[in-house]
Formats: sequence, C-alpha cells, structure tokens
Amino acid sequence: MHHDDLLAAFAATDLYVVITEAFCAGRPALDILARALDAGVRLVQMREKDLDGRELYLRAVEFRKMTAAAGALFIVDDRVDVALAAGADGVHLGQSDLPVDAVREIAPQLIIGASSHSLEEALAAQAAGASYVNIGPIFPTNTKATSCGPLGPQALEAIAPHLSIPWTTMGGITIHNIDQVVSRGAKHPAVVTAVTAASDPAAAARALREKIRQ
Repeated sequence: MHHDDLLAAFAATDLYVVITEAFCAGRPALDILARALDAGVRLVQMREKDLDGRELYLRAVEFRKMTAAAGALFIVDDRVDVALAAGADGVHLGQSDLPVDAVREIAPQLIIGASSHSLEEALAAQAAGASYVNIGPIFPTNTKATSCGPLGPQALEAIAPHLSIPWTTMGGITIHNIDQVVSRGAKHPAVVTAVTAASDPAAAARALREKIRQ
C-alpha cells in the first residue's frame, strides 16, 4: 500500500498494542499477538530491544504473516531495515534513533511514528515528515526508560492542538485511567502490559477498545 492508504487504515484503528516478549507474563509474543488480533486490535508494534538482527527479522516475519491475515497494521520499533525486510507497514522511532527525515528518504511508503516528550519534539517530528507522533509517557511506566518523568494527561491538551498529523499516546495507560486520555481526544491510546501481561489478553484488549469507542 502507498503511504496515504496506510494512513487511512491507521485512522480507522483504535487501540495500539505494543508487544515485548519480556512483558508477556512468560508467554510467547506470538501468542499474545494472536489474542490481541482475535480481540479486534488492528494496530500492533513489535518492540524488542534485546534481540539480534536475525532474531528480530525472523520474529518480524511471523508478526507480518499474522497481522496481514487479520488485516492489521504492523509497526516495527526502531529498526527501519527490519521493517522493510519483513514487509511491515511502518517503523516507530525514538529520539535516539535515525532521524525521521532520513528514514522518510529511505522508506517513503512507510508509516513513520516518532516518540515525543514535549511540544518542541512533536513539532520537529511533524516538520521532518513523521506520519504520526506519540506523546508520552503520560503516566508512570516500567516498560520503557525515558529521559523525562510522566507528562500527565494534561500534556495532550498542550501538544495535540498544535499537530496537523495523527497522534498516539502511551505510558502507563490501563483500563483504570484510559478515560483520562480518551476524554482529551486520544483516538489511538497505546498500551503494553495492560494487554500483554493480562491474565486474558483478548478480554483486556476488548475492554480497552470499548473504552475508546465509547
């Protein structure tokens, strides 16, 4: 698909599930992926910081097969080379990864997400050609080391109105606080352990999706 088609598919999604096997409560990442897809999740990111390139590629290929069969978008964290090799729909970049504009040159068709922790970072990512920006962390989180503390849900009100591209938000979002981001306009809240560590990941994903769609 072309970038515009991918963006249209992105706009139609709701819950954004980020899967790291270390946070899957001892279960394989592919098992959690299957359950999330069964629950109707159509936006998935594979985030594995500790796999070598070959292992990352092989897992990405499996993620691609399963997401493609379900009609879901598949984003790879950090690694544009792996995203391209595995046929993923996009790549998500942190502040210390390749710059957005450089990745846009390499992969004009990909969805390119960019992490931002401030209005300045969000606007810079937008100007560089990001497809969407992520705003966070919103609440305290143990799944990713960040250079800043929690921004609080009020950060969405300070940052989102200045953006002309889609945005996501993450960081400690659970069934108990997701209303605080949805009420501030979040259409694609991203979660890790709220789904991946749940005793019933499919039920957890369905409950979160229901909160977003309300």
